[in-house]
Amino acid sequence: MSATQPVTVDERSEQGSERLDNRAEEDRALFARYLDKRDPVDREMLVERFLPLARQLARRYQRPEEPFDDLFQVACLGLVKAIDRFDLAREVAFSSYAVPTILGEIKRYFRDRTWSVRVPRDLQELALRVDRAVSDLSLDLHRQPTVEEIATKVGVEEEEVLEALEASGAYKATSLEAPRGNEDEAGDTLGDTLGTEERGFSLAEDRATIEHLMRSITPREREVLRLRFEEDLTQAEIGELIGVSQMQVSRIIRQSVARLRAYAAVRHKTPPD
Repeated sequence: MSATQPVTVDERSEQGSERLDNRAEEDRALFARYLDKRDPVDREMLVERFLPLARQLARRYQRPEEPFDDLFQVACLGLVKAIDRFDLAREVAFSSYAVPTILGEIKRYFRDRTWSVRVPRDLQELALRVDRAVSDLSLDLHRQPTVEEIATKVGVEEEEVLEALEASGAYKATSLEAPRGNEDEAGDTLGDTLGTEERGFSLAEDRATIEHLMRSITPREREVLRLRFEEDLTQAEIGELIGVSQMQVSRIIRQSVARLRAYAAVRHKTPPD
């Protein structure tokens, strides 16, 4: 009984090359048959044959916030389009034609479906490249990469990296109803941390000025002005309340307002102590 002869490296290489050639011939024969008859069965066979390629490209663009199944479905859609559009007359391998088609479909998905805020297309694509570079560098360096390292990896200026990182914040919006995540303040949301405009502060100086000016008129005049402008009573109603005629009420309002204006003008011109 003779011993089995070991297979050399050259022989293994030759066998691998032969299998690839056979696979390529099978692919071309299957494509020729599908393109000739457009049989759905042949199309399904081609899809099954190149599914690993679609899965590989989908994993290349996988992100923590984006389900892989969604990306894989998009990649499969690109694969089907590539199969339907492939032309054997081009004398190129199908994979060489399919890869740009599938990647284009994935990038279009990220551009049109996943961004909460619209940003320029070139900036979206740069943000995706920077995101992949950050993931790769983090694995290689076992730490977060610097902006300089990211710029070198992507091949762009540091300012462009910073712009892309800022644009990534527009990828997915966070609800104001989301919890803050602080155990000491359970129940609080991000919306609770937002400041609101306090209009009272802008009126504080006006209130102080009016309070000072009101000292220049009599208590009776102050009461008439309060009834007219705060309580919104008519001059006739005010006259009934204080026991004077409507004409007298009108005169009181006119004189007191004129005195306030004159006092305010003098006070404005007088430098503070």
